[in-house]
Amino acid sequence: MSLGTIGSGLDIASLVSRLVASERAPRENQINTAGTAATAKVSALGTIKSGMTSLQSALSTLVRNVATPGLKTSTPTESNFSATIDTSATAGKPAAGTHEIEVKSLAQNQKLSTKAYEKDAIVGDGALSIGYGDKTIDVTIPAGSKLTDIAAAINTAAGGKGVTAAVITADDGQHLVLSAVDAGSKGALTISTTGGNGGLADLAHDPAGTSKMTEMVAAKDAVVVVDGFTRTSSSNTITDLVPGVSLTLTKAEEGKKQTLTLTPDNSTLKTNLTSFITAYNSVQSTLKSSSAYNAETGTAATLTGDAMVRGLQQQLRNQLSGNVNDLKALGVTIAADGSLSLDAAKLDTAIAKDPEAAKSLFGAEGSIGKSMTALLKSNLDATTGSITQRTNSLNKEIKALEKQLDDLDARMEKVSDRYTKQFTAMEGLVTQMQSASNSLSQQFASNS
Repeated sequence: MSLGTIGSGLDIASLVSRLVASERAPRENQINTAGTAATAKVSALGTIKSGMTSLQSALSTLVRNVATPGLKTSTPTESNFSATIDTSATAGKPAAGTHEIEVKSLAQNQKLSTKAYEKDAIVGDGALSIGYGDKTIDVTIPAGSKLTDIAAAINTAAGGKGVTAAVITADDGQHLVLSAVDAGSKGALTISTTGGNGGLADLAHDPAGTSKMTEMVAAKDAVVVVDGFTRTSSSNTITDLVPGVSLTLTKAEEGKKQTLTLTPDNSTLKTNLTSFITAYNSVQSTLKSSSAYNAETGTAATLTGDAMVRGLQQQLRNQLSGNVNDLKALGVTIAADGSLSLDAAKLDTAIAKDPEAAKSLFGAEGSIGKSMTALLKSNLDATTGSITQRTNSLNKEIKALEKQLDDLDARMEKVSDRYTKQFTAMEGLVTQMQSASNSLSQQFASNS
């Protein structure tokens, strides 16, 4: 029979467990309630931070691109060129208007060919020096080399730059064909030979002197006339001719003038502004729902009454409230519930009337762009942001509550030990009393 079932017959383990649980419950419930509330707040703040980060990203894109008015290019149906807006950092600033363009010639890559050789004939050995622009490629040709060996050696040495070599087999025999990688006069090739048995002499090419190779295609520069001004280029793509526009020449027709038209294009602005509005409405909705109170059910949201949330709502509204008329003129309206909407037609009209209208509001120094950028940074900064600090504070609170639970466990273990000792002692006393009682009863029985 166990100690807990003799004497008084009490189940000490079960009794101690119930007493400890009863003593533990109030404090444990208090800690768990506080922990649940803090965890819910951290989660709600995470949702708010996510929405604010999306708004920050949308605003950043809007601010970055609004300074450059959108333009689109248009060319004739059968144009001798194509044109795109150049968005590179070094590009000029494009402007709406028209340009008259005449493509007189296209840039072309030089192509040289040797005389015909019998198939697999040994050509010679020595060294080739192939020049293009201000660069030189040195190629060593070993003894016993055929045209295919020479082509392979040139391609290995060039590594895809300056020149490529191939062997073409025609009716009259094999030809080594060298093609300039770069177009125009800048890519034109010169070839000199040294050393060896002299067999490479037929590969020499010097336009200003001796040339043994045949020029199959001459190196030629592109020539284009824009608004009466002539430009020569080694490339058929010219990025600094019309400011902010990249021109690609596709066909030469001397005397044929065609028009390039640059017209306003607000599609990027509309996309960026719509993204900003969507992000703004979303974060305001999140702030509202996280701090709402249902009067009918008496149910509060996780952050109901939270001063920081109320402050964020007000700060975001204040960013727009001082610019209501300017926003409306741009096609952005503020509804009674504070949400934004965009009228694309009004935006087009506003930009046509004042190309700087959007920039004055949402540019880096704009009345909304500058202040809202600062506001979002102050709340989202990874170190000093108010949301970051509030989240860190709640996480510290959760850790402190976890420590309190650990301490409660330790304290309840001591309480359990104390109760067990007390009841065990009581059980021993009861047992002794029972033994004494039994002894007295036996004595009384024997004396009677």
